[in-house]
Amino acid sequence: MAVFDVLRATTTITAALAAGVGEIRIFDTIEAAAGAASGHGGDCILAGERNCLPPAGFDLGNSPGAFKAELHRGRIVFMSTTNGARAIVAAESAALLLTGALVNASAVAARLMAAKLDITMVCAGTDGEPAMEDLLGAGAVIDALRTRSNVTLENDVARIALHLFQSVRSNLRLALADTTGGQNILAVGLDADIDFAARLDAIPIVGQVERGPLRVVIDR
Repeated sequence: MAVFDVLRATTTITAALAAGVGEIRIFDTIEAAAGAASGHGGDCILAGERNCLPPAGFDLGNSPGAFKAELHRGRIVFMSTTNGARAIVAAESAALLLTGALVNASAVAARLMAAKLDITMVCAGTDGEPAMEDLLGAGAVIDALRTRSNVTLENDVARIALHLFQSVRSNLRLALADTTGGQNILAVGLDADIDFAARLDAIPIVGQVERGPLRVVIDR
């Protein structure tokens, strides 16, 4: 199973892992994340967003470009976001749960193929509604899967995701900016987040969700 919140949680998780953070602990409320971070007692990072912006008292928001190896390598991130973190929490019982985005689509596809399991794509959406950017992420992974093997698409949602991705892959930045989520990000001046999220296969790293505590680490 792979979960997608392309704008921006799963893109940011991928960027944080690429910057060398030790793990990203996931919480479905900002209060739970803040409480866990305050009780940790170590050099942790509190990151997340509500309505696109960092909650009061958080160290970082949900911008993938904010994670830097020189500042964050080896540290633990405590994260809560409006949609992506909640989707991860909802899917945590999966036998294998990966964090997918456009930036790591081919790497996610390769890991899913190696697992030899039936594949489910979970799109986080926005406030319970479908989000086009997440369908694009799922479509990118499906497209990469189809270059590796004969993949059977079991429903029209998967077909829509694939055809949507293929129709806009030449200008993913424009496609992301044209979504409701993209418009919300542009409205608060975070244009660079869209630029980052649109970089297909820029980061060959896959996050795997583990339990006890619920956290994302680099899949080995």
